[in-house]
Amino acid sequence: RKLFIDTHALVCLLEENGFTTEQSEVIVPALVKIMNNNLDMIYKDMVTKVQQEIALQQVMSHIGGVKKDMIILEKSEFSALLSENEKIKLELQQVKKQVTDEVTKVRADNKLNLNLEKSRAKELVSFATVQITSFCCFDFQHAQQDRALTQTDRKIDTEVADLKTMLESHKLDHIKYLAGSIFTCLTVALGFYRLWI
Repeated sequence: RKLFIDTHALVCLLEENGFTTEQSEVIVPALVKIMNNNLDMIYKDMVTKVQQEIALQQVMSHIGGVKKDMIILEKSEFSALLSENEKIKLELQQVKKQVTDEVTKVRADNKLNLNLEKSRAKELVSFATVQITSFCCFDFQHAQQDRALTQTDRKIDTEVADLKTMLESHKLDHIKYLAGSIFTCLTVALGFYRLWI
């Protein structure tokens, strides 16, 4: 921390450049004092190697603590995400089961209705056949029976078409509900994935 200067050589240099001996002897101590003060100011801002290593160790220990905290936080958030994912899977399975049950129920109802309409149509046909055989001589009644039969066929076709339309609308509703549920689950999973990253 000390500045070593050959003051005698500096006095001689000043005398060679036109200063008197008294002036040189006054200037040299002033210069030495100024340099020492400057060095003191510089050393106040500097850090020793030991202090630097201590500060580095403190920073490294703080970084290690932060890393541990980050790992603990990440593990807890990951376990929370896993449990939430399991809940969503269970809910999705329940929704899937409900949709399957509803589709099965609608199909069974439609089959039952179709079978009822077929049996009614067969009864009407058999009844019309009996009437045709008993009243074969009356063309007028035969024409009426043909009209009733065609009306019955039209009615059956209309009801079958209505049932098919209703079945298709139910299918579309269930597909929409299933697609909405899947997109909701995907959105939630992507949100969790984004939070996790």
